[in-house]
Amino acid sequence: MTHDALLSAQGIDKSFFGVKVLDGVDFTLRAGEIHALLGENGAGKSTLVKILTGAYRRDAGQMHLAGAEVEPRSVAEAQNLGIGTVYQEVNLLDNLTVAENLYLGRQPRWMGLTDRRRMRADAHELLARYHVTADPDETLAHYPVAVRQIIAIARAVDLSGKVLFLDEPTASLDAREVQSLFDVLHQLRQQGLGIVIITHFLDQVYQIADRVTVLRNGRMVGSRAISELPRRDLVSMMLGRELAEATGHRDPDATEPDTAAAFKFENYGKRGSIAPFDLAIRPGEVVGIAGLLGSGRTETARLLFGIDRPDSGQATVDDHPVSLHSPEEAIAHGFGMCPEERKSDGIVGDLSVRQNIVLALQATRGWARPIPRREADALATQYIQALDIRPPDPDRPIKFLSGGNQQKAILARWLATEPRLLILDEPTRGIDIGAHAEIINLIGKLRAEGMALVVISSEIEELVAFSTRVIVLSDRHHVRELKGAEITAEAIVEAMAVPGEAA
Repeated sequence: MTHDALLSAQGIDKSFFGVKVLDGVDFTLRAGEIHALLGENGAGKSTLVKILTGAYRRDAGQMHLAGAEVEPRSVAEAQNLGIGTVYQEVNLLDNLTVAENLYLGRQPRWMGLTDRRRMRADAHELLARYHVTADPDETLAHYPVAVRQIIAIARAVDLSGKVLFLDEPTASLDAREVQSLFDVLHQLRQQGLGIVIITHFLDQVYQIADRVTVLRNGRMVGSRAISELPRRDLVSMMLGRELAEATGHRDPDATEPDTAAAFKFENYGKRGSIAPFDLAIRPGEVVGIAGLLGSGRTETARLLFGIDRPDSGQATVDDHPVSLHSPEEAIAHGFGMCPEERKSDGIVGDLSVRQNIVLALQATRGWARPIPRREADALATQYIQALDIRPPDPDRPIKFLSGGNQQKAILARWLATEPRLLILDEPTRGIDIGAHAEIINLIGKLRAEGMALVVISSEIEELVAFSTRVIVLSDRHHVRELKGAEITAEAIVEAMAVPGEAA
């Protein structure tokens, strides 16, 4: 591996609608290296990549390619400079042939027409270079995601040839397919390409990357050689806290209840989503779920609530086997779930606060039995008062409420169904400090009243404060369970650094 600065950026700033999302970011990619770009949600990774690949214009800063200052004004211009990108969702056309995809927009011509014989021959040569067994005349849809991914890389490298950005390239691949992809990346590295991988899989970072750069809250935390960076130090860089400084204050009432588990999940999992796990949940306890972005937190929640169907294991409620193959089945067994993305998956923006609150209860009764207006008014008033939803106007479209009040309305929706198990995915993300405290207090109140809760949070101190147990995830495996005095911020961060296969 050489140490030439192939692509560099200095002092990159970017704001959207007055909000700064990148603040003086520096980034250097060397020729002949694989460089991992890491960070939690909102760190600025995607924005930086879009600036470097021409999709966005920077507000300030400089960018150099092979020593020359550049300012790509479009993705096409960046490609002409030698900078290619392959996204998680492969941006090729399934209805076209492999050869047509490889040379789309640059087909060889003869007498004004596409020279299909030459295009087919060139495609054969290009595919052989990456050891891809594919028929250039077959449509792309015929091949699995892993092959399409490598075809997309072959096109990007052939089109650009200096720098390659890969956005979550292994998200949909199994272990064998990941290794095939990595073999191709090793080959490209040996050819002198600079490769940037955006990924959430720390195991793969340590398997493939030479260096890593971490962004947090729009700023660069640091850039280190992976061989000199212990996993726990990398986790600390991403979370923004040193292990020695990680503190959390336990709620003295957050202890395991002396009751039998009402909800059990044994060897429960889904291939490509979350490895099989065992989980038992008692009434009156809060099971916290901790892990870095991409560790499998939301995948666990989706599986528990029936959004995704398991392909292994068994769920039981009160020792009776149950099927949880849809949210409807989960709701019928007393489950509720507040999703992480409240705007896209939670609220129905054009409906009123009242209509949003009664939505889940109406679903349980069926649309042929509409909730009477008087009952809907009473429920809305009850929960608007109980949760202090502001403004206290049940007829106001929910899209005009603040994020914290929208979150409280979604909580009200599920509380109206009187759930036995409530799953909360990032319940305090993106809300003001007052609503934040109210939701934390509500979690403690529901626990005291005997409700079972599963709470996913990237705020470690929150989990320390209210959890009776904490399940820590790494690389889509449940790697550790912490109880009682074991639940500290330091122990959670330490467990996050455990390789996923240690589960």
